[in-house]
Amino acid sequence: MKPLVSLIMGSASDLPVMESAARILNDLKIPFEMNALSAHRTPEEVEKFARGAAGQGIKVIIAGAGMAAHLPGVIASFTYLPVIGIPVNTSLEGLDSMLSIIQMPPGIPVAAVGINAAQNAGVLAAQIIGTGDEKVMKEVIKYRESLKKKIVEANEELKKVKFKYKTN
Repeated sequence: MKPLVSLIMGSASDLPVMESAARILNDLKIPFEMNALSAHRTPEEVEKFARGAAGQGIKVIIAGAGMAAHLPGVIASFTYLPVIGIPVNTSLEGLDSMLSIIQMPPGIPVAAVGINAAQNAGVLAAQIIGTGDEKVMKEVIKYRESLKKKIVEANEELKKVKFKYKTN
């Protein structure tokens, strides 16, 4: 089994956030790899990884980083693959990370999800892969349909909540 998605985090301390991307990729049956690379502490390794990712069969890179979150942008500068950035809330409520990820120069895009929203990064990666893989798209559709079911079930539970002035 060869990975289609590469999950890259700035350090192992980002794992609690990045695990939600791993979980959703696993649930959607998409092979992935996980590695720690630092744009500031291991820049040569980041470049080597990014330049070689497509040749290894990677289709999408998800990169999460906190504080001066340059990792997704640095990776994007060395690859033509889509890069999804996850701003990790490590300081300034994650706003510093978000701005570092979304303020990319023209021609070097990085898609971004919300602060700590690794699950959405996993879903977005699956949707990108699903455009060329019918099996993956079926898994995405099944997952999205399950979200509808959860809301229907929530409304059934809310019907049981009683208040004097509640009308439904």
